[in-house]
Amino acid sequence: MAGRADLPAGLLEDVKNYLDITWDDEATDKKIGGLIASGMAYLDGKSGEAEDYTADGTPRMLLMEYVRYARDSALDVYENNYTNMILSMQNERAVARYVESAEQAEP
Repeated sequence: MAGRADLPAGLLEDVKNYLDITWDDEATDKKIGGLIASGMAYLDGKSGEAEDYTADGTPRMLLMEYVRYARDSALDVYENNYTNMILSMQNERAVARYVESAEQAEP
């Protein structure tokens, strides 16, 4: 699990761009970096594995929205608003794990 100090390359800048943060400020970067790390831990826990948040897809979109909600002090409604997408991500991971285990079990 990545911490604030070791976020994937470019992710902080991508999230700041998503949030329309156009300035460079150490305090802002520290806050957004912490929210990203928290969101990654939360979503990795929901999916059951470490996700790739640098690639386009559901995990990245959920992370961007997690940070937006957290920044706006609205995490209390995040999961409710994104339950369908979180469940979809969980199902995708479960199917991928099943396929992998079935392939390994083949003689």
